[in-house]
Amino acid sequence: MNIIWNMLDSEVGLKQLVERSYEVPCLIFKHSTRCNISSIAKYRLEDDWSFENLEAYYLDLIQHRALSAAVSEQFSVHHESPQALLIMQGECVYDASHLDISVSELQEALESENRRQKV
Repeated sequence: MNIIWNMLDSEVGLKQLVERSYEVPCLIFKHSTRCNISSIAKYRLEDDWSFENLEAYYLDLIQHRALSAAVSEQFSVHHESPQALLIMQGECVYDASHLDISVSELQEALESENRRQKV
C-alpha cells in the first residue's frame, strides 16, 4: 500500500488537520529536504506503509519554518527534524524523531491509543 501524502503548507491546513483528526488519525511528517536522515526516515515510512485508516501529511520544514514552529507549539512537542507526530482527537498522542520513526512504532501507538479511548 502506498502513502498518499497530503501537503501541509499553511496554518489553515493545520487547523483542518486538527479538525480531521477527530474523524481519522493523522500523521504529520516534518521533513527536511536537506537532511539525509530525514530522507531515510521518509523512505522507511513509504516502504513499510500498511495503514488504511491513517492520513499522512507532509510538512517541508525548509519551506515552511514558521508552520513547523506552529506545529511544535500547537502540540507542545520539542521541534525535531525529521519528526513524526500522530494526531488523534486534536492531540499529539505520539511523536518520534530521526531513525526512531517507524511504521511498527506508529502501529503500536495507534493500537495503544485506540485501546485507551475505548476505556
